[in-house]
Amino acid sequence: MLKDIYLPSHLWINGRACEAASGEQFDCLSPRDGKLLVRVAEGGKDDIDMAVQAARSASDTWARQAPKQRRRHLLQLADIIESHQDELAFLESLDTGKPITHARRDDLPLSINCLRFYAEAIDKHYDEIAPTASDVLATIRREPLGVIGAVVPWNFPLMIACWKLAPALAAGNTVVLKPAEQSPLTAIRLAELASAAGLPDGVINVVPGYGKTAGAALGRHPDVDAVSFTGSGPVGRLFLRYAAESNMKAVFLECGGKSPQIVFDDADDLDKAAQAVAQGICYNQGQVCSAGSRLLVQQSIADDFIDRVLSHVDTWSLGDPLDPATKMGALIESKHLERVQRFVDIGHAEGAALVSVGNQHSPCEGGFYFPSTIFDHVQKDMTLAQEEIFGPVLAVTRFADEAEALELANATRFGLAAAVWTSSLSRAHRMSRDLKAGTVWVNNYDGSDITVPFGGFGESGNGRDKSLHALDKMSQLKSTWIQF
Repeated sequence: MLKDIYLPSHLWINGRACEAASGEQFDCLSPRDGKLLVRVAEGGKDDIDMAVQAARSASDTWARQAPKQRRRHLLQLADIIESHQDELAFLESLDTGKPITHARRDDLPLSINCLRFYAEAIDKHYDEIAPTASDVLATIRREPLGVIGAVVPWNFPLMIACWKLAPALAAGNTVVLKPAEQSPLTAIRLAELASAAGLPDGVINVVPGYGKTAGAALGRHPDVDAVSFTGSGPVGRLFLRYAAESNMKAVFLECGGKSPQIVFDDADDLDKAAQAVAQGICYNQGQVCSAGSRLLVQQSIADDFIDRVLSHVDTWSLGDPLDPATKMGALIESKHLERVQRFVDIGHAEGAALVSVGNQHSPCEGGFYFPSTIFDHVQKDMTLAQEEIFGPVLAVTRFADEAEALELANATRFGLAAAVWTSSLSRAHRMSRDLKAGTVWVNNYDGSDITVPFGGFGESGNGRDKSLHALDKMSQLKSTWIQF
């Protein structure tokens, strides 16, 4: 089966496949078994220059298309992705180690829906006329930024690429997309399908490569007007530096989190909450920026609730990502597996109490598998409570009352998401108001829709993906003052 699958391995610039200018390639390994999938063209500065030039050349024509024309193009792209969704889900699972069932159920439908949402929004986004004196006409127009650099992570490569591409293209921008070197395959295939759907050459360009070369060249490029980045905080800081060193381009960042699930003793359904806590740390092997990696639970119910969580975590057993029955697959690469293990070792050393470690078998020999791991009695200043581990490691902290729960929840430099489990409407409102997080879920976890913005406070970043707010980010305002 694997030998028959098409594995794209080239750059995509100005509507055609090409090799890197240097001729260099890098290994693309499958987390499933650690084996080589394909050698991918390693883009660098020269390739970024060509991709930006192609995007700039296509920019005016694309921006000046009637909104209904851009709408048609994006809808055609959504349709062609839908017709290839089994292929893309297979590629995504093979390339990232995520369960193929989740790729089919979540990544592909959400990507397709994202494209259709922004396509349908294109011709419903109106400009404005300011309320001036009667002898003046002042118009406020939304104009494209120009060329957008989109840098996406390896945990949801296709979906987050669509989060970046769809509003950028809808607003009339062209894009140079740099996928993570660990997961470049669906990004390349997406560009091929975009050309097949009729998008003009140069509107979408894809340059796989390393961050220190291709990523830095994109961030520093003087003809890139904005960069939209999802990834780690240290790399997000680099893009801010690159902007300062070049043309002061806009930089939109989403840089992870350390999100708490806060469970009060008056929660209506503790078993539902426990199930959500298990899913919040085990889904995608914990490699989710909004993973519920901290459990804050009220002391009076802590022991019982932790037992409930354990019973649900046990259902998230490791398996072959390509097996439709698998709920928990592989971590992205061996280096990341070692990183997660280091955090577990630090948890032991700092005195957190290990409660549970899941089955430590490897479903596929050579793969990068890590079991769910739960620590109790984690203090707020411990590494487990402060650092984004990006793996299936849950840190449990007990609290006495609402004030302490709030203090613990906000005792982090991140602020991406949080959840509150309570039957008190007043408490739900108080906590939602005072939690420093871009999203607060009440009596659920990870509820979302393309109509709702996603992004964080603090060191979780300054950007917003999804919703009409992302469309606003991809345009700039021009005021025209006409004196009669």
